[in-house]
Amino acid sequence: MKHLLNPLDLSVEEIDEILDLANDIEANPEKYAHACDGKKLATLFYEPSTRTRLSHEAAMMNLGGNVLGFSSADSSSATKGESVSDTIRMISCYADICAMRHPKEGAPMVASQYSSIPIINAGDGGHQHPTQTLTDLLTIRSEKGRLHDITIGLCGDLKFGRTVHSLIHALVRYENVKFVLISPEELRLPSYIRKDVLDKHNIPYEEVVRLEDAMGKLDLLYMTRVQKERFFNEEDYVRMKDFYILDAAKMELAKEDMLVLHPLPRVNEISVEVDRDPRAIYFKQAQYGVYVRMALILTLLEIKVS
Repeated sequence: MKHLLNPLDLSVEEIDEILDLANDIEANPEKYAHACDGKKLATLFYEPSTRTRLSHEAAMMNLGGNVLGFSSADSSSATKGESVSDTIRMISCYADICAMRHPKEGAPMVASQYSSIPIINAGDGGHQHPTQTLTDLLTIRSEKGRLHDITIGLCGDLKFGRTVHSLIHALVRYENVKFVLISPEELRLPSYIRKDVLDKHNIPYEEVVRLEDAMGKLDLLYMTRVQKERFFNEEDYVRMKDFYILDAAKMELAKEDMLVLHPLPRVNEISVEVDRDPRAIYFKQAQYGVYVRMALILTLLEIKVS
């Protein structure tokens, strides 16, 4: 049985197949409208989510399937002390596939060891977010036409940002990808990712503090919010939350074909005036997330549509 816990669980060839399937789903939605008739997706979300939970549910419903689950730990038996391993054993009796988000790193991996159905990691702490990574890859490939020969700026919370960590793991497998890491000192990319991923694969990167210093170099700018829920105290969060704000003036420094991505939700790190810029594609990115999760569900359930 196949699970998706980490972007590296999929080979480059498997990722390409999922992205190709997602493109076909986008072009021919009616072809897949009943592919999962009679199938059920369980969404086990132990922490809040809008896009990730609803896009998984929309994906399954678009395929003709049904959904069940919970949207917070408070509405589950976790409040009574039930373990993840026991929960997944029980859910395996009710559903055919499961998407799990959990604040503790490694929780979806624990679930996979006790599950009799495929597990999708929908985000675990500050660790990995592989379905967002697939969404990002589909967005980049669809809008840029390639996943190689790009310079991508990662801006904001690079320390706790699981979307950033997952995307780096995925993109280092493509040729001629360069990273510009834009963050304050306190939110720098963890040293283990710099050493074990970037340095280990001889991937070129530079670290800058000012967003203005990076804008003109980039093919893609991946903005992230400073995550209040990852901070240990309110004072540090307040000090960091407005460190970067992308506005129209900064966009004037960028290439005409540079694209702006954001995993969302945004707080105030992207001014609403940027929404009108055709290079801002973060809401389109959210739509790509539905297509890629449809493709992933079909792949993990081993359902072929001819």
